[in-house]
Amino acid sequence: MEKIELQEFQELLDSKQYTRLRQFLAELNDADIAALMEDLKEEALVKVFRILPKDLAANVFSYLELDSQQLIITSLSDREAANVIDNLMADDAVDLLEEMPANVVEKLLANARPDTRQAINHLLRYPEDSAGSIMTVEYVSLKENLTVAQAIERIRTVGLDSETINICYVLDSTRRLVGTVALRYLLLSGEDEIIGDIMHENVISINTLMDQEQVAAQFKKYDFTSMPVVDNEDRMVGIITVDDIVDILEEETTEDMEKMAAIVPSDKPYMRTSVGETYKKRIPWLLLLMVSATFTGAIISSFEDALSVYAALIAFIPMLMDTGGNAGGQASVTVIRGLSLGEITYRDVPKVLWKEIRVAILCGLTLAAANFVKLMIFDRVGVLVALTVCMTLVAAVLMAMLVGCLLPVGAKRLGFDPAVMASPFITTIVDALSLLVYFRVATLVLGI
Repeated sequence: MEKIELQEFQELLDSKQYTRLRQFLAELNDADIAALMEDLKEEALVKVFRILPKDLAANVFSYLELDSQQLIITSLSDREAANVIDNLMADDAVDLLEEMPANVVEKLLANARPDTRQAINHLLRYPEDSAGSIMTVEYVSLKENLTVAQAIERIRTVGLDSETINICYVLDSTRRLVGTVALRYLLLSGEDEIIGDIMHENVISINTLMDQEQVAAQFKKYDFTSMPVVDNEDRMVGIITVDDIVDILEEETTEDMEKMAAIVPSDKPYMRTSVGETYKKRIPWLLLLMVSATFTGAIISSFEDALSVYAALIAFIPMLMDTGGNAGGQASVTVIRGLSLGEITYRDVPKVLWKEIRVAILCGLTLAAANFVKLMIFDRVGVLVALTVCMTLVAAVLMAMLVGCLLPVGAKRLGFDPAVMASPFITTIVDALSLLVYFRVATLVLGI
């Protein structure tokens, strides 16, 4: 959005030139109009939405943030709100209604068109984050025995209310998906040709219960802009389009990042999350990690006598713990990403372990060599102390990388999100292991 357009929009709104404002908005892209509206105060937001032409309002509404959508819906009359719902794509309407209070949802559905109500109720039945819950039921279906001319006429009739007309889906008498035909093939084929003769029969489809993350992986694999969704009996019930996948990828990536930072995932943007909500999302893991970190204190306390003899050993504890935690974090992020993208499977675990062992030994030896030089030249400690620290460093890096790759794989195997087993959790485990190894090596090398 250019600065000059933003300035003109604000001037028209402030001067209450609503007719000119309506004309000005009608010439803009739907997403740009939504971006302009997001910066308005509540009263102005609703006012601008009422100014929009009806055919434009629903399109702009779908681009607004959820909080803005809820504000507009609750500010409109029941009939006006229902009209917005009627003109939304079913999947967008479901996303909105899932976040609305039950009494508001009942009013909206009561005033919506029967076909809209049926489509929304249909989608609300599916589990959250499944293909069925994110699909839309607005698509173009054709019969095998139609001619190309008849098919094009049908597209003209129902295409305006469909999510996309680029791909049409061919169904038999029981609504089973038997083929697809692209719009360009229809336009390039003779009018008398039969759909069954020109359709593509090898159809890739998605089951309604497939997890949305797997759906995104299917889109990446086949590079489609839309995919059909079928039930357990191969009857077509809807489609998912690539714009839905973009939202899913953003949602899943955000969720993984929050889990990897030991935060309970939130479905609200940061600026719209209250202090109390943010506190509730962060404190559970902080408490758990704090309690688990007390084990490292207990380990240090149990070796107080040894530390009193070689007090110099205390100075290297933070370095050993931090290096181990960093190494484990690197391994875990790499493996978690590989699991998420399907690059790593359970069959690959031996290969992953062998690779991480070799990487850990190389990294550990390099760090130990550099550290040995530092200890001897700058810290001027004894050779035995330097050997103790460096041997522990190699062991800590090796353990950290093994823990970092095994925990995410184990979590995935048990049905948990591998992102949970990320840096904070792994660091706590590696810290305790590093200390145990450190004091064990010190006992053997220094005889304490």
